[in-house]
Amino acid sequence: MSERQAYRAHAGALVALGLPLVGSNLAQMAVHVTDTVMVGWYGVEELAAVVLGATTFFTLFLLGAGFAQAVMPLVATAIARGDETQVRRDTRMGLWLSLLYGAAIYPALFWSAPILVALGQRPELAALAENYLRIAGLGMVPALLVMSLKSFLSALERAGMVLWATVFGGVLNALCNWALIFGNWGMPELGVKGAAIASVASQSLTLLVMMVYATRHPALRHFLLFQRFWRPDWVAFAQIWRLGWPIGLTGLFETGLFSAAALMMGWIGTLELAAHGIALELAAISFMCHLGLSNAATVRAGRAYGARDMVGLGDGALVAMLLSGILAAMIIVLFLTVPAPLIALFLDQANPDAPAIIAIGTVLLATAALFQLADAAQVMALGFLRGVQDTRVPMYIASVSYWLIGMPVSYLFAFTFGLGAAGLWLGLVVGLTCASVFLMLRFWRGPWFSDRHADRRARTPV
Repeated sequence: MSERQAYRAHAGALVALGLPLVGSNLAQMAVHVTDTVMVGWYGVEELAAVVLGATTFFTLFLLGAGFAQAVMPLVATAIARGDETQVRRDTRMGLWLSLLYGAAIYPALFWSAPILVALGQRPELAALAENYLRIAGLGMVPALLVMSLKSFLSALERAGMVLWATVFGGVLNALCNWALIFGNWGMPELGVKGAAIASVASQSLTLLVMMVYATRHPALRHFLLFQRFWRPDWVAFAQIWRLGWPIGLTGLFETGLFSAAALMMGWIGTLELAAHGIALELAAISFMCHLGLSNAATVRAGRAYGARDMVGLGDGALVAMLLSGILAAMIIVLFLTVPAPLIALFLDQANPDAPAIIAIGTVLLATAALFQLADAAQVMALGFLRGVQDTRVPMYIASVSYWLIGMPVSYLFAFTFGLGAAGLWLGLVVGLTCASVFLMLRFWRGPWFSDRHADRRARTPV
């Protein structure tokens, strides 16, 4: 196969796997938007409580999801080596750790009000958020188990099922919200508790669908995922633990950077905070696209790594970077050419503050366009590195780039240099750029490429 044919094959495989994963990420984000809109229709105080509760849930979920995400590269590598027994072992222990983490974290959700009050929230709002979390927290285990099965199916390049399961969960969540928040269709009006019940029902039934698919589909049932599920496999357990906790912390560091930026934006002004929230939603949508492609790159890198195909690993990474760059360029054009209509989608035009929010948001979206390439590069590099089972050093790189560089620079630009909201986002650009550079250097200079050039010479016909 010529190099051109190899690149085309890599591009085709990445697109075929990446598009359903992008769709799955966007569908999952649509669930969040649906929850926010429906509870917002019910009441302002209830909306504030659900936003607070959902943010707390997501933060803890993100930390535990590292174990589920570790399943993806390990299964991809085992498949490439033809070791189906290892596929079962790694997936099963990923499920174990997800279950254990979800159970261990539930008490913090059940008694969350004192914690939220200690973090500066009003007691009445914290109490309402606790009511939400006591029910929604029951969905932590099924949500993490769903993530583990998504990783398993994605590594087997069955991402279509991942997409449809996520869409199914989103539709079910919206229907349950409509019935239980407002008391429609003869159901009781439960408000915040109804939103929580809807989330748990959606997560649980999505888990059931994925379990049935993973155990009953003719091409998958031979993996016997749940046969003797209670038996521990401490070697695989340790491997999932070793890869998983740095992945969870890396995600937490990045999410924390943007949460801290929102806090500092509140110091600048209410209109700036509103514009920040809208611009961040738009940036998050674009990030979900890059993340889906990054997940596909993890699978492809894991398979090349498992087959000891270092040429394929490098070539696949180059193609993934090119596709991600094209996607980033399209988003940059969108953010720079039509920022006002995009921001207006989130606003009531009758609001007298709308023009000011749009003006501020336009500047922030222009800054978001600046970090598109850096954001795409850093998440792609993380995908490559997870594929070769390197997660601890990337965690250190992320922590330094986001918190020792990005956050102080944001503060300096925004407050010391007086650049306000734009300066705060410029600091995010700096942090993401540093992360992308250091992570890419880590991947391309890693020990896994030591024999790449010799392999390429051996494959080149004389």
